[in-house]
Amino acid sequence: MNEDRKPRVVCVETKLWERDSLESRHQHDAWDARFYETTAEELPASEKSSLEVLSCFIRSRVTAAFLDECPNLRLIATRSTGVDHLDVAECKSRGIVVCNVPQYGENTVAEHTFALILALARNIHEAVDRVKRGGLSLEGLLGFDLYGKTLGVVGAGRIGLHVIRIGRAMNMRVLAYDVRPQPLLAEVLGFEYVELEKLLRESDVVTVHAPLMPATHHLLDAQKLGLMKPSAILVNTSRGAIVDSKALLAALNEGKLAGAALDVLEGEEVISEDKVLLHDESTSLDDLRLAVEAYQLMHHPRVIVTPHIAFYSREALSRIMEVTLSNIRAFLAGQPQNVV
Repeated sequence: MNEDRKPRVVCVETKLWERDSLESRHQHDAWDARFYETTAEELPASEKSSLEVLSCFIRSRVTAAFLDECPNLRLIATRSTGVDHLDVAECKSRGIVVCNVPQYGENTVAEHTFALILALARNIHEAVDRVKRGGLSLEGLLGFDLYGKTLGVVGAGRIGLHVIRIGRAMNMRVLAYDVRPQPLLAEVLGFEYVELEKLLRESDVVTVHAPLMPATHHLLDAQKLGLMKPSAILVNTSRGAIVDSKALLAALNEGKLAGAALDVLEGEEVISEDKVLLHDESTSLDDLRLAVEAYQLMHHPRVIVTPHIAFYSREALSRIMEVTLSNIRAFLAGQPQNVV
């Protein structure tokens, strides 16, 4: 970077409150910050050609083609833990450092997970809608207790462990599947590591907390979903593509699954509020298929969908901002941190 001028830091996908928060926190830093509500791909060509530090969120797709337009880019500081929206290997090959926010909302996501579990178990969403329409009938609102039920946690990392703690506090039997089991933690917290198939067969509630990568894409496909109890419910607050949406719809429609609560949808970026699906030339047939399946899930009578808000609390957002700015400062000081 040119030492004679301030480095240019471009922050994309920033709402007004995020801009205010970032500006107030970085006002004493020696860099030139620019803010855009658009994704990184939608930046003006002149901005792409000169930007050196990019801070983005999960809607931006950083590909080789995008990087070709950013010859001066040296750091990507994503305001997320997951990096499946970034071509990390391509960044590495070009000498571009990628930093994330490894910890900011483990308890936040876990709490939202249980909000969804409770809402589905007690039909709270349907009950609230009924009362607002003036109805007080109990018909069709019979729920089930979580006490004594089996909770299956797919991915027992930081978030998964918080979910396990809450489950155990509610006197649930907990099974966990993870590629890196930690027996001591299992003993201390009182849960059991098992193979995925056993977890799916025995759990009354299955909740997903794994990262999205090639090995976990459609981890829960038709065959895996077919192992679950017809009375079981599925919760996903991780990444949409871990669950095969077509297979999930089939399981729900055929009575092989009692319900689902989803904070993420496969293909959600296609139907995001800032993308006009039918008028976008980049929209493929696969995109259209995912969009249709997402809409079907959003309107399914036995599915609850929230708009990717599991992370969305005041406290978590404050931590995201602080860590992101810390990542940028550390990189500009020659001491990168939280490098992916």
